[in-house]
Amino acid sequence: MAERTGVITMRGNALTLTGNPVQVGQAAPDFTALDTGLAPRSLSEFKGKVVIVSVVPSLDTPTCDLQTRRFNAEAAGLSQDVAILTVSMDLPFAQKRWCGAAGVDQLTTLSDHREAALGLNYGLLIKELRLLARAVLVIDRKGVVVHQQIVPEVADEPDYAAALAAAKAAL
Repeated sequence: MAERTGVITMRGNALTLTGNPVQVGQAAPDFTALDTGLAPRSLSEFKGKVVIVSVVPSLDTPTCDLQTRRFNAEAAGLSQDVAILTVSMDLPFAQKRWCGAAGVDQLTTLSDHREAALGLNYGLLIKELRLLARAVLVIDRKGVVVHQQIVPEVADEPDYAAALAAAKAAL
């Protein structure tokens, strides 16, 4: 299992990412995570659509809350051929509670808590915390990664405009 340092920090403190990092232009590795009803969902279910994968450490933190609400709001202006997934290590019960309280209903939340499949398959699992790094990936209709941003400081928001532009260009 690959380990990388110097990619992200939390409040200025270096953290270690574990797993196999992906690159733009590479086929997106499949992963399975649980939806809020505890059903397993795989990335492969969304083949044929452009997929924005918004990766957050925990929905119950301010920046993750902002990021998820922002992508939920942006979903209204996107084609039906774009799916937005928000993936965190939060338990499905917590995700369901959070989505209900926040009024988030335009995207799919998935929990990577069981196997850390997304975290390991994309090199986004934070070794010290067993949380996911903040990242945004865009996967085209053919299953190829066309955009990736790993946010260097976990407390910072991603570049929404770049991710949305990549998703629109992939249609």
